[in-house]
Amino acid sequence: MKFIVFVIDAPNNPANPNEINDIDNFNDELRAKGHWITAAGISGPAKATLIDNRVSKGEISQRSLFENDEYYSGFWIIESESEESARKLALSASLACNRKVELRPFL
Repeated sequence: MKFIVFVIDAPNNPANPNEINDIDNFNDELRAKGHWITAAGISGPAKATLIDNRVSKGEISQRSLFENDEYYSGFWIIESESEESARKLALSASLACNRKVELRPFL
């Protein structure tokens, strides 16, 4: 089963060197145990572009869909044998990056 783990962040909260080291170690562990698919950090909402081209609307807005103090700052895509195992990995992800995370299964 595949899952996405979103990292939830707040403005002006860059990862410190210890957090970066912990994230790197967590990534290495995911790879070693066969859970790794990919991961990335993503730009904050100030760089978001919202696009709606349903029925050829052609609407483009320089903003995020969500207007909130918290936002997604990165993600992991992982492979796990069960939702329970994925939850344990998400707990480890939250500890590693020192942020809240959101876990969602792929359809």
